[in-house]
Amino acid sequence: MDLCTYVAVTVREVEALYELFNKLSRNKDGLIHKEQLQLALFNNRNKQNFFADRIFHVFDLKRDGVIDFEEFVRSLGVFHPNALVDDKITFTFRLYDLRHTGFIEREGKQLKEMVIAVLHESELVLSEDMIQVIVNTTFKDTDTKGDGIIDEEEWKQFVQKNPSLIKNMTLPYLTYFSSY
Repeated sequence: MDLCTYVAVTVREVEALYELFNKLSRNKDGLIHKEQLQLALFNNRNKQNFFADRIFHVFDLKRDGVIDFEEFVRSLGVFHPNALVDDKITFTFRLYDLRHTGFIEREGKQLKEMVIAVLHESELVLSEDMIQVIVNTTFKDTDTKGDGIIDEEEWKQFVQKNPSLIKNMTLPYLTYFSSY
C-alpha cells in the first residue's frame, strides 16, 4: 500500500518514519506496544497516564492492542504541517470520544479526566471547580443541538471558531525527516 496516497507525507518522510518506528518497536514482533509509545512520548513506561492511553487508543486504528507501521504513519501524518485541518479536527474528536460512540459525552468522570490530562500535558494546573467550568462551558458552547452530546459536526464548528484547540496538532519537525 502506498502510504503517501493516504497521508500528507513524502516517500523520504515515510522512510524516515520507518526508521523511527523501528527504534520505538523494540520487540521482535515489529509492532509498537502501549508501554513503548508511552515511553517514547512521555518518557514514562509504568505510570498510569490517561492522555497516553488515549493517544495510543487513537493510533491503534485496528483496535488490536498494538500499532503497526501503517497505523503509525497514518496517525503521525495527522500532525504533519501539510495535513488537512479536517483530519486534525477528526483526530481530536476521536481523542474525546472516550467510549467510541461517535459522540463526545458529558456523563461520567472520563471527559473531566481527559481535560485534566490535556491541561497536565500543557503544564497547566487548575482547580477542580475551574476544570468543571471548562467542561460545562465547552458543552454549552459546542452542543448546538442541545441534546447533551457533541457530534463530530458540532465539534468541527467549535474548533473552527477556536483554532487554538488544534494548534498542538502540527509538528513542524515532521518535515525535517525528509532531509535525513
